[in-house]
Amino acid sequence: MLYQFNPLKPEKMEIKLSTQESEEIFFNALCNGLGYMGGYGLEFEYSDKQYSEAKKKLDSPCFEDVLMQILRDGGKLTMVDVECDGEYTRSISLADVHARVQTTPTRFLMDMINEEDDAETADVVLQTVFFEDIIFG
Repeated sequence: MLYQFNPLKPEKMEIKLSTQESEEIFFNALCNGLGYMGGYGLEFEYSDKQYSEAKKKLDSPCFEDVLMQILRDGGKLTMVDVECDGEYTRSISLADVHARVQTTPTRFLMDMINEEDDAETADVVLQTVFFEDIIFG
């Protein structure tokens, strides 16, 4: 993990994460916040076929382990907007996880890194990855 202070933007600190760190943070966010996201009129989707194939590759996996394997296998995870005519429907790949986790607002990202996270922190990470912003809540 690399912390970078930009003197031209003193209000914003950049945190550079490795792909492994990004995946760990996203995994923890899935574990702690995926159910929270459903309260926004979103439904979580993935391919049943990809889920079955990913699950076979893992020993005694939890749901979130399988979701991460779907991403590692090149699949996508989707948040489907069921209340606003699809305006907020988004799909992500593993590349999105790698690029976007580190753009989570610093306070929440530091809570995740310091293992002081909660459902709100997880929700912010998930929204950042799926929507590239905090849209809900």
